[in-house]
Amino acid sequence: MHIHPLIEDSATLAALCTRLATSDFVAVDTEFMRENSYWPELCLIQIANTEEAAAIDPMAPGIDLKPLLDLLTDNDEVLKVFHAGGQDIEIVYNLTGKTPFPMFDTQVAAMALGQGEQVGYSNLVDAYLGITVDKGARFTDWSRRPLDDRQIDYAIADVTHLSVIFPKMLAKLRKTGRGLWLDEEMERIGDPSNYFNDPETVWQRIRVNSRKPEVLGRLKALGKWRELEAQGKDLPRGRIVKDETIADLAGNPPRKQADLAKVRGLSAAWAHNDIGARMMTALAEARPLPADEMPGRDERKPALGKEGALVADLLKLLLKIRANEIKVAARLLARSDDLEALAAGQRDGLSILHGWRFEQFGRDALALVEGQLGFTVLGGRLKMTRAEVVE
Repeated sequence: MHIHPLIEDSATLAALCTRLATSDFVAVDTEFMRENSYWPELCLIQIANTEEAAAIDPMAPGIDLKPLLDLLTDNDEVLKVFHAGGQDIEIVYNLTGKTPFPMFDTQVAAMALGQGEQVGYSNLVDAYLGITVDKGARFTDWSRRPLDDRQIDYAIADVTHLSVIFPKMLAKLRKTGRGLWLDEEMERIGDPSNYFNDPETVWQRIRVNSRKPEVLGRLKALGKWRELEAQGKDLPRGRIVKDETIADLAGNPPRKQADLAKVRGLSAAWAHNDIGARMMTALAEARPLPADEMPGRDERKPALGKEGALVADLLKLLLKIRANEIKVAARLLARSDDLEALAAGQRDGLSILHGWRFEQFGRDALALVEGQLGFTVLGGRLKMTRAEVVE
């Protein structure tokens, strides 16, 4: 495989993208920094097919990334391969408003192949290639220039290894007939709505022990205010105000700005500075949350009760047994929420009752809940047994 020198100019990048546009797939990875910012700072992009690989410097003066971004988001003939690609996808979305398509995530594929629920990249490389990944540059400050050869080699190896591993994984998936199992997960990972931080809805991620419309209305107003402050200042949300402080302010709003000096988690300066004033304005303009915006009482989690909780435990045992039998990560088969909902009597909207999940697990899960399946111990091993249905 030909490894290019670090690409720092638009012409070389455009030529590379023209060649890669005819590939069946490209392996993609990024290096970024986000510890001190709201928006992840893209510092390096690595890309490879089976013939060539390169690292691209997005911080190079005047470089035009459009050919590369078009390849990732608009060329549906080329499969984009990531490993645990959520944050890489987020970066592409922030730059384009789109997500890479079509897409393949080797961490999800490893789940379908029974190699673990969240197998790390280095473990994947060791399992498929017998290579120990050099982790020496893992904690590099990728925003600092110049990058040395070791850093660039470390970064490019992420995609050169991936370009060799992906065909091996694909062959296994085809052999086992599990390729279609991944479609739903890939669609979920690639959904652009996962990467859009809507200031109007971020309050829903903040935990508060109240369902009062006035409290939730203030929570919504404060969540929106903090999100806009964080975006405008390009700072992590927690650097503005932590979640627990937002929840406390929503439940116990200060009467005047001077009271902010007494709020745990806020600087005393907020009692008289501009950011404190903007927060007080957000509180003053807050209105009780309308009925149509009130969160449901978690309709996916009906009240289990003691008996339901026992059934849910049996379903989790069944899941463990089945996952072990077919050599697939249990998390890919079913989530705890689905098991608890099934145990509580819910049948609609559960992924385990549709498609391949139903065939591999859901059918037996439903039979267990309905008393048609049980457990027995034979030869010291737990087995599933069909119960006779009494008319």
